[in-house]
Amino acid sequence: MKPIIPLFILLSFIFHNNLNAQGFDDVTIESIQVSEHVYMLVGAGGNIGVSIGDDGVFVIDDQFAPLTAKIEAAITTLSDKPIKFLVNTHHHGDHTGGNENMHKLGATIIAHDNVRHRLETIPKRDKSMQPKEALPIITFNDELNIHINGEKVSVFHAEHAHTDGDALLYFTESNVLHTGDTYFKGRYPYIDLNSGGSVHGYIDAVKLGLKTINEDTKIIPGHGSLSNKAEYETFLNMLETLKDSVLAEIEAGKTEDDVVNNEALTITYDDLGYGSGFINSEKIRRTFYVSLKE
Repeated sequence: MKPIIPLFILLSFIFHNNLNAQGFDDVTIESIQVSEHVYMLVGAGGNIGVSIGDDGVFVIDDQFAPLTAKIEAAITTLSDKPIKFLVNTHHHGDHTGGNENMHKLGATIIAHDNVRHRLETIPKRDKSMQPKEALPIITFNDELNIHINGEKVSVFHAEHAHTDGDALLYFTESNVLHTGDTYFKGRYPYIDLNSGGSVHGYIDAVKLGLKTINEDTKIIPGHGSLSNKAEYETFLNMLETLKDSVLAEIEAGKTEDDVVNNEALTITYDDLGYGSGFINSEKIRRTFYVSLKE
């Protein structure tokens, strides 16, 4: 059995596909208004959510450390208030790389219990452990509410989905959902089995998000452009179709290599471009087989 893609390969992909040879210098942070008070920032790495208002700035994820100055500059064009809170949707470096910098800017970092644990135990590039300033100060097990800028933001944990520490956030008045990496718009998702992710949990996370929203909800995915409920439902249909197809192969006694090499299992979604990203059709078939076989 071939190993499932480890985190360092994922991060290598993100670097090579989002950045050119000049590194982060040429990355531009684009601000997209989602509602009256909520914005999506797009740069390199996971999509950032930003809430602005009288109470201060509330941020969801922070991409890579070298981009913090650009992210801060983009935020200052939206609000002159300080950054008060930062929620990490999970522990991967393209969503938490700027934590230490955000802490220095005054942000209180919040995340699921497992995010803090993984950040504590995953070494930095120089092999030193993550600094204390990069760790979440407030952690939660199941869900919590943050009352800021005139609305309640519901934060809830999706168990064993993309990782074991995923959080989705719903802005109850703005009607905006930030999914973190439990949603890759128009692409096959990265399900990090080595970090507690699973196919069943990932599907459950999407169902949880869909139960929370309505036809008018704006969705900030972990990766991809701003989305809506119909596109989110299409993503769920893809996941469930592939799950049923791979389970049928497993029940028929097919091996991992049989499934990985069976292009017919994903051809419908391959033709729609789902395999054009980091997780191609072969990788998603392998991930589904390994997760569902276990």
